[in-house]
Amino acid sequence: MDSLEIQAPKEKPIANGGDGDEEDISPIEEVRLTVTNTDDPTLPVWTFRMWFLGLFSCALLSFLNQFFAYRTEPLVITQITVQIATLPIGRFMAAVLPMTQFRIPGFGSRTFSLNPGPFNIKEHVLITIFANAGSAFGSGSAYAVGIVNIIKAFYRRNISFIAAWLLIITTQVLGYGWAGLLRKYVVEPAHMWWPNTLVQVSLFRVLHEKDESDKNRMSRSKFFVIALTCSFAWYMVPGYLFSTISTISWVCWAFPKSVTAQQIGSGMKGLGVGALTLDWSVVASFLFSPLISPFFAIVNIFAGFVLIIYIVIPIAYWGLDLYNAQRYPIFSSHLFTAQGQTYNISAIVNNKFELDVVAYQQQGRINLSMFFALTYGFGFATIAATLTHVALFYGREIYTRYSASHKGKADIHTRLMRRYKEIPSWWFYIMLGVTLAVSLLLCIFLNDQVQMPWWGLLFGGGMAFIFTLPISIITATTNQTPGLNIITEYMMGLILPGKPIANVCFKTYGYMSMAQAVSFLNDFKLGHYMKIPPRSMFLVQFLGTILAGTINLAVAWWLLNSIENICQDNLLPADSPWTCPGDRVFFDASVIWGLVGPKRIFGKLGNYAAMNWFFLGGALGPVIVWLLHKAFPKQSWIPLINLPVLLGATGMMPPATPLNYNAWIIVGTIFNFFLFRYRKQWWQRYNYVLSAALDAGVAFMAVLLYFAVGIENISLTWWGTNGEHCELATCPTAKGIMIDGCPVK
Repeated sequence: MDSLEIQAPKEKPIANGGDGDEEDISPIEEVRLTVTNTDDPTLPVWTFRMWFLGLFSCALLSFLNQFFAYRTEPLVITQITVQIATLPIGRFMAAVLPMTQFRIPGFGSRTFSLNPGPFNIKEHVLITIFANAGSAFGSGSAYAVGIVNIIKAFYRRNISFIAAWLLIITTQVLGYGWAGLLRKYVVEPAHMWWPNTLVQVSLFRVLHEKDESDKNRMSRSKFFVIALTCSFAWYMVPGYLFSTISTISWVCWAFPKSVTAQQIGSGMKGLGVGALTLDWSVVASFLFSPLISPFFAIVNIFAGFVLIIYIVIPIAYWGLDLYNAQRYPIFSSHLFTAQGQTYNISAIVNNKFELDVVAYQQQGRINLSMFFALTYGFGFATIAATLTHVALFYGREIYTRYSASHKGKADIHTRLMRRYKEIPSWWFYIMLGVTLAVSLLLCIFLNDQVQMPWWGLLFGGGMAFIFTLPISIITATTNQTPGLNIITEYMMGLILPGKPIANVCFKTYGYMSMAQAVSFLNDFKLGHYMKIPPRSMFLVQFLGTILAGTINLAVAWWLLNSIENICQDNLLPADSPWTCPGDRVFFDASVIWGLVGPKRIFGKLGNYAAMNWFFLGGALGPVIVWLLHKAFPKQSWIPLINLPVLLGATGMMPPATPLNYNAWIIVGTIFNFFLFRYRKQWWQRYNYVLSAALDAGVAFMAVLLYFAVGIENISLTWWGTNGEHCELATCPTAKGIMIDGCPVK
């Protein structure tokens, strides 16, 4: 048996169940190799430990992830950190809590105990799902918080706390409603196998393997504590004492007066050639920890990153000077006038929070940096390529598996789950009905704050419902989740231009509720494999979603009202971490698609109509690869060309920077190629533990620094805390353009 396939504590095989019985095995080989065919329904799951650690983990992750979302390097604490960290705590609670039985009035003769026995794997799974509730595929926080951020920090307008809370909770719970209605189609069928969940299953089983004492090997718990302590202590250096080592751009230091050299060498504002970092928060920002990403994914992202950043961008900027590219910085998510000045968005917003057409015409068309313009172009191509690629390479497989899921017999895991009480469908119908009703009330009675008309909510909800099933099937069978957010922005921008908040609300109710549903279904499948009672899953996910969304908003409200000029990078000190890179991009998207509208950017009234050709190019690319594969079937490397991954490799840029990608690729290659190949036992035992410890150490020290010195504005001022030292990287290179702080051409 593979080393990852270890029996969970107390698991017992069902009658006639076994790996040799053809009726009891999954039709998917990867599932057969990873998930056990046994279950022990006597394991307690609704324990004091589960509730305490689940609620605490959910609250802590929601606080930390929202706190970090505003920082220049927004570290996301993932559920794997909780998965690792709660194991020793759970076992400690099992060792020290009293085992006394007691009764609670109103529960009849049932007895309860704070300590029903050893900390078991089912409790652990529920704690992890609890902690991750409300976070779509590890995004860290509720997506709708971004709407609150841009209203208060960028547009400098107001939204009431109650309107913000209703917006966040309804968009989160709406996705849960879709997931509940569709779970029987994409969770119970064996052919809907959700590859992403198998990583979690493997790690749970490794963690619950009996950690036999070995003088030659350190225990995972001890390793975790040591690594966390080191990470915690070290982050004092890049986080406060010597912040320049977070972004070591030596090319800028070597050529302090050259704009071109700094554009090439800056890791934060340029192409990042030679840029390095000694800060884990920079390595793990945006792309998450590279230690948990498989090497084949790192290679694909590396190929796309090199193609776009080091081939396409330099040719377009210096070679062709497309769209007068050299009038603007090479790497920027800001919006510009034709003269190269930062566009004054506030000047084109009227008192009704809509586009002031006259003021817009006076200031002129919006211009984008070359990188930002091509980012949207490659985004268009990625959407089209994903749909075409999945249809050509996985279409028959998806259809076959979906058909088999209705015609075939239930596999062993579905039959084992039938021992538990199912979730009544009417629970989801009521949840969905109440959520839609509250959302309609929000759109009707608080329309001055959310702008979206009632029909926009129904239209967005309809799109989410239509797309959730096919996107879930694609994700469940191919591990690819097509990103359709640009389509929702584009569509609403054409239908209702001039209303920025209506556009982002439509995107959130449409696309993000669908993405949230897919994330919930992913968790449902994890519970399915781990034999978690469905009603326990329902309660944990629902309560976790409400708690997480509420804490996300509370943290956002606190920071937005306590940090002066938060998110305004042009008004903040050079060493300030509160630049909100993700919200900057979200704000610019609201301007491009909502306030100004796609017709004035990517249509005949804008400068970038040619970017629409990327849709066609993206759609045709996989067709060419597929035809080459059919023409040369013996060439095994051809089907490995995954254009959606290549074209979408830089999908996180902006707000991610080349430095984030450089560091992520280097560290990921070291751990998931060299150590995985040449030190596999060490990798298997400690890799995920190290990832969790590094994340947790940075998170705790960052929060401590904020409360110890950040609130009082106690800072160090010397060369090592004055940022990246690449100030000229933001300058244009065209002659005749003048920007403050840049040399005269």
